[in-house]
Amino acid sequence: MNVVGYFLMTVGSIFFFLGGLGIFRMPDVFNRLQAGTKATTLGAMAFIVGVGLVQPDWFFKTLVIAVLIAITNPIGSSVLARTAFRTTKPEEGTRFIPQGDDAE
Repeated sequence: MNVVGYFLMTVGSIFFFLGGLGIFRMPDVFNRLQAGTKATTLGAMAFIVGVGLVQPDWFFKTLVIAVLIAITNPIGSSVLARTAFRTTKPEEGTRFIPQGDDAE
């Protein structure tokens, strides 16, 4: 189990790195939110489950944390994206398809 745990922790670290790189390289707030949220959600879940496999006493706690991250990260990024849409203008080349009450 330790080998699988350390592998998941390495994969999680790689996703954290790629998410940070995406935040650094993307042109506007919407692309940065997408890059950061997707990568950090998967990276955090992989890393935390890896820690749970390395430390079996913590597995249930780490599983609960991973589920909470899977629920809260998309909600938080959605709120940030909606606020950014209402206060900033997308960069040239960013496609936006209005939906719901954002359609004007």
